[in-house]
Amino acid sequence: MLAPSLKLRPVIHQVQGDTPKALTGILDDGVNLALWQRQLPAHIADFGRLLSLNEPLAESLSLEMPSEEAEPNLHGLASGFSDLEGYEGFIADVSWLVSAFACLLGARRIGLRLRVLDTAMCPRFHVDHVPVRLITTYAGIGSQWLKEGAMDRRQLGKPGAEPQDDSLIQQITSGEVALLKGEKWHGNEGFGLIHRSPQPAPGERRLILTLDWLS
Repeated sequence: MLAPSLKLRPVIHQVQGDTPKALTGILDDGVNLALWQRQLPAHIADFGRLLSLNEPLAESLSLEMPSEEAEPNLHGLASGFSDLEGYEGFIADVSWLVSAFACLLGARRIGLRLRVLDTAMCPRFHVDHVPVRLITTYAGIGSQWLKEGAMDRRQLGKPGAEPQDDSLIQQITSGEVALLKGEKWHGNEGFGLIHRSPQPAPGERRLILTLDWLS
């Protein structure tokens, strides 16, 4: 009788690339971060100048995507800043990201959050209890994350257990697009990407977009 074969768990790792195709890596077993290392075109980056206005911005949308061809309804998103240079390019970019996110995952309902932050929203290293989340920072400092093994997962939430060596902390650059696999992705239980929001320097802010796969 043949001995039963054991299926080894894939090594947890991250993938990155300089084209949108890099994001498809999130579908692979063992990958808990897929990073598109892009630089924002000037006609989109210009919208980030809204940070200099020191105005608040915190908006949320629940987007229905009945088909892969459907265009997300972003009417009213950040409309208070629609007269700023770069607004149309920004909205077009968000629309593309939503559509790509929906197509890649087969998502039919997506939660969108757009915020200007002057403090760290989640300052401690943690994992998300969602299947997958898209994060991109249009202006200001990007999110931070850890490679597997840089921190004991059992100590999440304890300040003293977080890495003190800055070389262990990975930084997402402003403009880059990250897909973070969470704890509710089937087969990724216990291996959600460990990450945190950075603390902006005094007087600085960040413009951040997140997309969540709701259904």
